[in-house]
Amino acid sequence: MPDPIIRSAATTSTTTSTPVEPCSDAPPPWLPRGEIVLVPGRGEFFVRRHVHPDPDAPTVLLLHGWTASSDLQFVAAYRALAEVCSFVGIDHRGHGRGFRSTQPFELSDVADDAAAVARELGLERVIVLGYSMGGPIALPAARRHRELVAGIVVQATALEWRAKLVERLRWRLLPLLGVGLRSWVQPLALRRGIDYLIRDDSDLAPYRQWLAAEATRSEPQAIVQAGRALSRYDARSWAGDLRLPAAMVISTKDRIVKPRKQRQLAAALNEQVIEVAMAHIGALGRPTQFASATVEAVSVVAAALPPSESAGSLPAPSDAT
Repeated sequence: MPDPIIRSAATTSTTTSTPVEPCSDAPPPWLPRGEIVLVPGRGEFFVRRHVHPDPDAPTVLLLHGWTASSDLQFVAAYRALAEVCSFVGIDHRGHGRGFRSTQPFELSDVADDAAAVARELGLERVIVLGYSMGGPIALPAARRHRELVAGIVVQATALEWRAKLVERLRWRLLPLLGVGLRSWVQPLALRRGIDYLIRDDSDLAPYRQWLAAEATRSEPQAIVQAGRALSRYDARSWAGDLRLPAAMVISTKDRIVKPRKQRQLAAALNEQVIEVAMAHIGALGRPTQFASATVEAVSVVAAALPPSESAGSLPAPSDAT
């Protein structure tokens, strides 16, 4: 296929260091190469891209959670993942640096976005890895693009979030979330929340200001629409039919996606389970444990792939503009 149309993002540099925000209290942590991938007919997608030197290493498609971005969700795991696989982290529509669309946010569209980016990069088989909302993107991607998806890793997510009346009532508060995201107090609230979440002895402590700045990138309207899409998501009738190698990281102290719901998903997919004593935002709160569990889950799925289903490495980055 022709080379993908790729532009290096102005906010990124090489794979050794990446200055992102000049107003940070420390240089940002290591970030993979940032690129803009133009998918004809869909739009421009910001991705983080790492190519493992071993061409036989698996390739993982990183799908972040609601209100986050690839950097916010996976920054703690980037280095560890880079040791074992190639990967592409995508910012979803309206999230982070994701493209802005005039169409309402739908999980099926975002799953198709991820598949289109993978194909534009020349990928033939990938492991999809979804955290929280990334799960309801990863599973539809596997269902709709069986020729592309070789395996599934899901983290801190569920088959549905609407089975109980109290869950359905909570989603009705989404308009209030939109007001809060547009409020002048949002940056202050984010900074205080990150200060509380990330302890002084955490590896991420020096990057608190950068993380808070990253968290302000998303578009409020898209966040509210994504919440509505999540409120309608229900994979109970079809998740068990996927029958792909799968692994799940369960956040056992999660109050947002209860461990009970996570285990229901693990049972439906017949997944190998890896438990981590972390809350829903444990990717930031417990970065070392999150990184270790993520690598373990990817390794489990990669080892289960038959030779004919091996997820090959990414082609080398292009300098095309």
